[in-house]
Formats: sequence, C-alpha cells, structure tokens
Amino acid sequence: MNVPEDLRYSSDHEWIRVDADSGVITIGITDYAQNALGDVVFVASVEIGLEVAAADTFTEVESTKSVSDIYAPASGVVTEVNAALDDQPELLNSDPYGDGWICRIQPSDTAQLDARMDAAAYRALTEG
Repeated sequence: MNVPEDLRYSSDHEWIRVDADSGVITIGITDYAQNALGDVVFVASVEIGLEVAAADTFTEVESTKSVSDIYAPASGVVTEVNAALDDQPELLNSDPYGDGWICRIQPSDTAQLDARMDAAAYRALTEG
C-alpha cells in the first residue's frame, strides 16, 4: 500500500496535501480507500465556493461495491475541483495521489489540520 510521507491523513481514509505558499489544501482518497472501494464509477461534483465544516460530508464516491462519503479535513471554502473526474472517475483508482485528487479548499482554521495523522500513524491505522 502506498502511503506518501509528505501528506496528512484522516481516519476516514482521505489524504491532505498542504501548499506551503498559499495554505490551500488538496484532498483525495488514499490508496487503501480506493483499493477497498474497488472500481470507482462516479464522483459527485463539488461546487466551487461551497463552505465546508471540518468532518462534514461534502461529496461522495461511488464504486462497483458501494457509495462512500468524503469528509472535509478542515473548515473552509472549496476553491477548485478536479473536473477530470467527471469523465474519468477511475483516476481515483489509477492515480489516487496525483491526477485523482478531488478538490482544493482554502482552510479557515489550519490548526484543524494538526489533528490529522502523519504517514506512520496512518500506516498503523490501516495495518492494525
């Protein structure tokens, strides 16, 4: 299982990449999550400008096995969405940490990200 060291992780199997310059966070699902889901067939659109609260559901991913909610890792405003997922939802399977990102959020409270796991803690969660 691929768990990049430079990301933060939620217990709901989302990854978070923080842009050091802007503070904007990019969100996607982990390799563990995409593997558990199976073939992803649909990603619900996220609206730019949507205000999200930490731990609230803001979109969902549908696979051949189930539908899974995606939770906001921090409160903030959606600034960008990955439009490629509209036509290629399978990018979540083939490149979960690259082209398979879901959206970007400008967090209103970056301290909320401190509660997210580092790679070692996420490995312990998924392997234990």
